[in-house]
Order: sequence, then C-alpha cells, then structure tokens
Amino acid sequence: MDNPITVLIVDDHEVVRRGVRSYLDTLPEFQVVGEAETGEEAVGLVLEYIPDVVLMDLILPGMDGVETTRKIKSISPRSQIVVLTSYHDDEHVFPALKAGATAYILKDMKMDRLAEAVRKAALGEVTLHPRVAERVLRDIRKKTESDQTPYADLTGREIEVLKLIANGLTNIRIAEELVISENTVKGHVSNILSKLHLVDRTQAAVYAWQEGIVKRPET
Repeated sequence: MDNPITVLIVDDHEVVRRGVRSYLDTLPEFQVVGEAETGEEAVGLVLEYIPDVVLMDLILPGMDGVETTRKIKSISPRSQIVVLTSYHDDEHVFPALKAGATAYILKDMKMDRLAEAVRKAALGEVTLHPRVAERVLRDIRKKTESDQTPYADLTGREIEVLKLIANGLTNIRIAEELVISENTVKGHVSNILSKLHLVDRTQAAVYAWQEGIVKRPET
C-alpha cells in the first residue's frame, strides 16, 4: 500500500492501548489515528477519521465491543474490525463475527502476528486465532451434520415412535408394539413434536414420509 494503514485502537485498558500503539508506531506502514476507551468514543472517532482498521476489545464499559462493531460497520463499512480480546468462548466469538468483524485474535498473540492481522484486515482478509478457528469449524460441521439429518436430535426410541405414528398407529397400539406404557408413548410424542417444531401427529407423519424415515403409504 502506498499510503499507511490507518488504525484506531479501542480498549478500556490504557496499558494495552499504549503498548499496541508503541509497537505499531515503530512500523512505517501503520498510522495510529486515535485511541478510545469506550464504544461511544470509538464511534465518534470512526466518524472523524474513517480508519482502515479498528482494533476492538470486546469488554468495554457501556456499549460493548459487539454492539460497537455493529455500529462502526453501519457508519463506515470500509473500516475493517480486528477483534483483540482475551475471550475465545462461543458467546463472544460468534456475535462478534456476525456483527461484522473481519478478524478475531487473542491478546496472547505476539506483536508481529498482530501486525500481520492488521495488514490482512486492511485488504479484507480474514485472520482467526487457532482456538477461534477451531470453534468456527466445529460450528460449521455441527450445522452441516444437522442439515444432513434434520431428525438427528431424536433418540432411537423417538424415531421408532415416529415411524409407528407415520404408519397410522394410535398411542395404545404403539404402547403394545413397543411394550411400554401409554403415558410413556405420550411423552415420546410430545418430545418428537417439540424437537421437530411440529403441531400434531399428522404433521409428524408427513415429516416422516418427506424425510424418508418411512415410505409414504400408497394411495
């Protein structure tokens, strides 16, 4: 890049802001245009400077980092958000990425890796800390498996009951078939409808036919 990458640092800890700034100031490719210790202050500075990259902590007084990220992306879509935080649990990772963060790195990263993440973010490239990438990959796999088997949440017994419902058996007949009580059958039916977000037995039967759990009866 011909022009330096402009950077805004957002963190409520002065020692973190100063440490990151001191390092970036040693690299001529970067220009730190400001520091903010609150989300509200960050939004104001973004409006003033329209930085290329915003280094964003998630835990801030008042408006948190996720909401700040969302607001910044709405007022300056070109500004790329690099989350720099100590947290890598699902409740922080996914909301931040959904809010528009381009990168998610942790404060245990070395400074040269931080600089590389900022460089990549300025180009619109994604950087994820290995622990964060693992969580994202696991979430994708989980969703893929769920898409492949929509009834994966059902237990083996519930699938048996669903098959019998689709074959037209009443609760009493299902109880006799599976050698369980009618109340137990009612409990299974209730769970099936709840897990599949269905209203009644007819919908459950149609669902079983559509998903190939049982063959649709000949008409």
